[in-house]
Amino acid sequence: MPTMNPALKSFWATKSREKILYGGRASSKTWDAAANAIRIASTVKVRFLCTRMFQNRIDESVYTVLKNQAVRFGVDKNFTFKNNSIVNDVTGSEFVFYGLARNIDEIKSLEGIDVLWIEEAHSLTKDMWGVLEPTIRKENSEIWVIFNPRFATDFVYKHFVVDKKEDRLIRKINYDENPFLSETMLSIIEDCKRSRPDEYEHIYLGVPLSSDDESIIKTDWINAAIDAHKKLGIEPMGDKVVGYDVADSGEDLNALVARHGQLALSIENWKGKEDELLKSCTRVYLEAERLEAGIIYDSIGIGASAGAKFKELNEAKGKSITYMSFNAGGKILNPELFYTENKKNKDHFFNLKAQAWYTLADRFRKTYDYVKNGNVCDVNDIISISSNCDNIETDLRTYCSSQRVYAKWADQSREQRESKKTRRSKSKYGRRFCDGLRSEKQFHTHF
Repeated sequence: MPTMNPALKSFWATKSREKILYGGRASSKTWDAAANAIRIASTVKVRFLCTRMFQNRIDESVYTVLKNQAVRFGVDKNFTFKNNSIVNDVTGSEFVFYGLARNIDEIKSLEGIDVLWIEEAHSLTKDMWGVLEPTIRKENSEIWVIFNPRFATDFVYKHFVVDKKEDRLIRKINYDENPFLSETMLSIIEDCKRSRPDEYEHIYLGVPLSSDDESIIKTDWINAAIDAHKKLGIEPMGDKVVGYDVADSGEDLNALVARHGQLALSIENWKGKEDELLKSCTRVYLEAERLEAGIIYDSIGIGASAGAKFKELNEAKGKSITYMSFNAGGKILNPELFYTENKKNKDHFFNLKAQAWYTLADRFRKTYDYVKNGNVCDVNDIISISSNCDNIETDLRTYCSSQRVYAKWADQSREQRESKKTRRSKSKYGRRFCDGLRSEKQFHTHF
């Protein structure tokens, strides 16, 4: 005789306005929700609103799993499976199906919903929830939120799992509570557990990713790099360089990062209007003069004129401080060299910006491996950040750990960093520090 998952019996039996069912894959969440929905619809008259983020066709909804469960429990003869809905001809129950992304305004006008079922709810946004919650206003109505966690920072995880609420029932379930799993599926899971433990925890144990998991530079790497030269007993050696990232407009900031060899000595951030470029360049020039250092500056946008300003300052002072431009959209350096065992630089990176960020990330990673694990590397490959630098504790860690790289446009195989528009809302201090450091680190061999 067909049964539902006994592990979820009390969950479905408990009355609650919001029922949150989440966890790893292969845990029977959707399968059991459909069985419970068919059970209810076969007993009393109810109206189900079944949603997911995108639904271009009815077979992209839970329509199929509902039909399969009706067949499994031998009650399919009581249902009419229409093109866009399912109706129980005995009780009058109805299932309707909507995609949230394209139909959120239409959903607002729906009446008489007894159960809202949000399937694959990991992509639910705050604005969508603001529409859905008051739409389900019938007395004793319920909202089922079912999902596999994606990121710990996602709205659905923070709102429904982290934030507790009196009329919210939360249940986490994983594959080990699913008695219906096939031996084949169990073998697949065990193989993942053995060979890819991090993926196993996320995929099958429902452990959400942090933003750090997909970042270019990990927070732990940054922590290890702070005063790494002291931890490793290394004296700074090599060129002295001042990296200058030019403010674009509005709330954007100028940034200056001075380094001696492997060590980032100081960080400065300041506002500077477009018509104050000479003033900002003078500030950078004086720091380079003090340190007897060269300058590398961002030459995109307003920064394109910085070279002329440094030339003016050299002529006015009778100096010959070296300055070099960094064009983030420029050609890949050493395109024919292999970045990985199977990919050359030209095949791995979309542009110089992505290459520079990964070069910087590689140095952070090697530093972490040296400091934490004792894996010795060339001292010229490490990076150390003086603990005297400002904004390390908050902005730098936040920004670096939130950096991701995306493949875009026609080329889907090469790495590219987030657009500046995407990054605007993030730490402006951390962003400018990393941009300044990224620029001069990429070209450290030029001085």
